[in-house]
Amino acid sequence: MQKKFLLIGSLALMMGCARVPITGRSQLNLIPESTMQSMALQEYQTFLTTNKAISSATSKDAEMVKRVGQRISAAVTRYMAQNNLSAEVANYKWEFNLVDNKEVNAWCMPGGKVVVYTGLLPVTQNETALSCVMGHEIAHAIARHGNERMSQQLVSQGIQVAGQVALNRNPTAQNVFLQSFGVGSNLGLLAFSRKDELEADHLGVIFMAMAGYNPQEAIPFWKRMASASTGSKPPELTSTHPSDDRRIAQLQAVMPEAMKYYQPIK
Repeated sequence: MQKKFLLIGSLALMMGCARVPITGRSQLNLIPESTMQSMALQEYQTFLTTNKAISSATSKDAEMVKRVGQRISAAVTRYMAQNNLSAEVANYKWEFNLVDNKEVNAWCMPGGKVVVYTGLLPVTQNETALSCVMGHEIAHAIARHGNERMSQQLVSQGIQVAGQVALNRNPTAQNVFLQSFGVGSNLGLLAFSRKDELEADHLGVIFMAMAGYNPQEAIPFWKRMASASTGSKPPELTSTHPSDDRRIAQLQAVMPEAMKYYQPIK
């Protein structure tokens, strides 16, 4: 049995090596992106049947969420095209929804399905800070952190991957997907590692800068999040994240890089 796991692990490393845009970090991505997007779309649609999406036609906040999302997604798409990475987002069908939920939370599923909870807006306080959060969540999808986390779990459990089984029809693999993305009766925080969170912070401030939002707003925003986390239960958006001091220190370290991409919105 041990030899079997070693063989699976060796094959996985050879077949699934990929690199994260901008950071260049090597990662394990074994699952076809089409499969990830199909599974994500199913869960996203289920979520919207039980959670109220607010119309941008009647809500300035919902309109702001869509505007920020469209600017960031357009900037990311341009960046990917300029770096011969268009195939990475070729099948993305971006959607941006504000849902009526008091949790301080937001997420982006593979394929570009982005949801912001109304409970986040009192903490963001302004459009630029909102772009920080949405840039961070979109970064998770662009960096394929969900694929990486799920690939690691599949390998550890000895489940066939990389097209050897139809993952969305395999109950065990489906369960791994739900665990990897924190999916329950109410889709919550994507269950990424602290390493992934710091990488999403790095990419996120660059993405918001590319979209014309001042990345320096990320630091006061995360300080507000730190203050919001002082209660007995931290906001979902920070429940598994790096320490506040570590996050802010890294943001300060990458800020000169992010500022190189910043062109204010005219």
